[in-house]
Amino acid sequence: MSKLTQLLCLADLSQEQVTHLLDLALEIKRDPDRFSTALKGRSIALLFEKPSLRTRVSFDVGIHKLGGHSVYLDQQNGALGVRESVEDFGSNLACWTDAIVARVYSQKTLVQLAQSSKKPVINALSDLYHPCQALADLLTLKEQYDDLSKVHLAFVGDGNNVCHSLMLGAAILGMTLTVVTPQGFGPDAHVLLKAQALAEQSGAKLTLSQHVSAAAGADAIYTDTWLSMGGRADPALIEKLFAPYQINTAVMQRLAVKHFMHCLPAHRGQEVTSEVLDSDCSLVLQQAENRMHAQNAVLVSLFS
Repeated sequence: MSKLTQLLCLADLSQEQVTHLLDLALEIKRDPDRFSTALKGRSIALLFEKPSLRTRVSFDVGIHKLGGHSVYLDQQNGALGVRESVEDFGSNLACWTDAIVARVYSQKTLVQLAQSSKKPVINALSDLYHPCQALADLLTLKEQYDDLSKVHLAFVGDGNNVCHSLMLGAAILGMTLTVVTPQGFGPDAHVLLKAQALAEQSGAKLTLSQHVSAAAGADAIYTDTWLSMGGRADPALIEKLFAPYQINTAVMQRLAVKHFMHCLPAHRGQEVTSEVLDSDCSLVLQQAENRMHAQNAVLVSLFS
């Protein structure tokens, strides 16, 4: 298995690498003390262009649990690429830190950071991908079902960065994934082509639909906010278009789906009702906890 050098997109990883990360995350979760010095002497930059709760705290606490030190950088000292170029920012960070975790608006920024810093860069969210979230989601499903190749996951809502990374992860691992979106809000065409190519290699089954009924019989149904952070769409128009895609108790029962998933933050009463979000079928807090364990597996792999 080739060594993990960075994480910009799940499509850059092999099935063996993704499987290893999930297995390692389970080990770290079960026996954290065994990994308490994995990042001893390491400093990790946390570069955030976007607000965050789960990503920031899970990385900060996770790095501490691994014996490392994190440095949080937001935009108070000037927007990235405005006060100084992304390349200069990355090359300077490389003088002091061992890796960069970046939550950014554009995937291009991550590529520039990786090229200029020549240090490992971890994508903590971009406009195209959210690989750390997808790894946590796959970990959560693995804890429920063990053999992910036999799992049917349905994603309902906007074909956004979370959807993209779930598509790639499912395609790599040979899962069944049904993506249900309103017309005009499907996943990016280039990402879809990547996922389809990976699915051909693994035997995964990817289905796209505009009808919620296509999710019938899935093991878990996943949704996300209808309005992505920084999006410019008219909220009233979006709410009208997406209203038929809300996940509520009636939908869960009609589709006979066992589990509900959401990456959070959730907008109660829009993409999901509180009744479902807070129910026994909801895996959202397990997903949130698993962000730290999945990310710690990435960090341990980078420096092992």
